[in-house]
Amino acid sequence: MTLILGLTGSIGMGKSAVAAMFRALRVPVFDADAAVHRLQGPGGALVAAIESLHPGTTGPNGVDRAALGRAVWGNDVALKRIEALVYPALARVRGAFLRRHRARRLVVLDIPLLFEKGGWRQVDAIAVVSAPAWKQRRRVVARPGVTYARLAYIRSLQTPDAEKRRRADFVIDTGTTFVATRAQVRRLVACLSGRSVRYCTHA
Repeated sequence: MTLILGLTGSIGMGKSAVAAMFRALRVPVFDADAAVHRLQGPGGALVAAIESLHPGTTGPNGVDRAALGRAVWGNDVALKRIEALVYPALARVRGAFLRRHRARRLVVLDIPLLFEKGGWRQVDAIAVVSAPAWKQRRRVVARPGVTYARLAYIRSLQTPDAEKRRRADFVIDTGTTFVATRAQVRRLVACLSGRSVRYCTHA
């Protein structure tokens, strides 16, 4: 039976790096963000519907994410309309991934909004990637075009890190060195691949 591990973490916490560590250990990882990019990319299944909602936000390369971001910035109604398109399509892609890897002992669903959008109900255990707040801020504002105001807005849409840690089965610390974080992931994979969740070290 496949054990489904939900991997999540707030912006700038290092979740992408941790997901890559799972892949390096040959654990199948479903990347929700990458799946959304494909759905919104050239020829993507959602491009026409998004253009219908927000004319001028798509082109030959699919959805212009910056233009779409400006169109829905601070508009909860517009954001919910986009989500009503994205999440059902994403669920279909995720289902195909799980069917493809149903013979594996462990798979990872890398879902940024695992708690916020109810994805926690669809996994057997949850691993939260976490780092100190000051390190999160430094990582995020170093990204092109990201301001402290933008970070504050994104945080307002996300479950607080402390709450995520409280609800997690496992917390992966990315506030330490890369080597130490990788060792945490390696131990977790070794345990979950051979034993049930209740026998592994919990958060």
